[in-house]
Amino acid sequence: MKTNITLPVDIVLAPEWWNKNTGITFDRDFFFHPLKRVECEQKMEKTLYERWGEYGLGADKDTARPEIGAVHLAAGFLLSEIMGCEVEYSENHPPAVHCNNREELKVDVKSAFKTQAYKAFEALCDTLKKKHGYLTGDVNWGGILNIAMDIRGQQLFLDMAMEDENVQGFFDDIHRVLSKFVALVERKTQTTSISVNRVARYYQKPLLLHSQCSHTMISSQDYERYLMKYDVGWAKTKRPFGIHYCGNDPQRYAESFAKLPVLDFLDVGWGGNLKILRKHLPNTFLNIRLDPVTLNNYSEKELESTIIKLVNESGNPHLTGVCCINMDDKVEDSKITTIFKTVEVLRKNYQDQS
Repeated sequence: MKTNITLPVDIVLAPEWWNKNTGITFDRDFFFHPLKRVECEQKMEKTLYERWGEYGLGADKDTARPEIGAVHLAAGFLLSEIMGCEVEYSENHPPAVHCNNREELKVDVKSAFKTQAYKAFEALCDTLKKKHGYLTGDVNWGGILNIAMDIRGQQLFLDMAMEDENVQGFFDDIHRVLSKFVALVERKTQTTSISVNRVARYYQKPLLLHSQCSHTMISSQDYERYLMKYDVGWAKTKRPFGIHYCGNDPQRYAESFAKLPVLDFLDVGWGGNLKILRKHLPNTFLNIRLDPVTLNNYSEKELESTIIKLVNESGNPHLTGVCCINMDDKVEDSKITTIFKTVEVLRKNYQDQS
């Protein structure tokens, strides 16, 4: 399944950037207060339009959209919170999830949807729906291993190494919560993963994007033993299905990912080997993630050359995208403009050749 444009490109700016340049604060109200939710998202759209509107950003600047989640941030926290973790909010940083260090390898699925955090989310949705008549956006729902680590901590790796029979049940519990939550959000807004990666909005059908940030800490054998079955299930029932892998070694999983019934989308973390991934995943959309830290040290020419090199290594412009996520307040506007300009030129070149 392809996106509706060739070589889609998008960016996400970090809370530090937003706070410095717009004064937006990221306290709990930013995420749960209905009025602030709408006002801040529209302010973000207007800011993006003022700087990069010529590249399609900020298209909704004139619309007060009832976004139920922060679609302009990389902020996965709510699912960990409803499963028992403490979350700390601050003015210019994303919400910080504090590890629960739970002794018991278990999550009560019913209880998760009775927590204060979930009730606050539900109240937000109800208020926005009543006022606007509809809802938009979605919530970064994280991933099974990511959340398991938030709940259990580093002890989880010892549990897995000892093949504790309770580990699989623990993952099953988290999977059930995620599946239920994602289904609820999709019914409300018809999307699930724009908050995971904004490139998801270029798909005509909602892309389900499972975050696997922490998979860089386990072996592909452990993935296949404990976690692959969930991706197999989603791949069979929730197409288009994708995996968000922001680590620098996604090629370690190339053969494992190739065993899935289908993988429509793969976020390729900075440093990932695109040639190896394309070899094993010829029909998968490879979304190239530029490194927001390294980017600050590049000249504009070096950044342009890097993007061109990576797109070429992906091997298929119609199954390739570019993004840069979590650029902080040190990034220069010109660097972001270079990303869009370079992709625009590449896109035109490919269109001229076809």
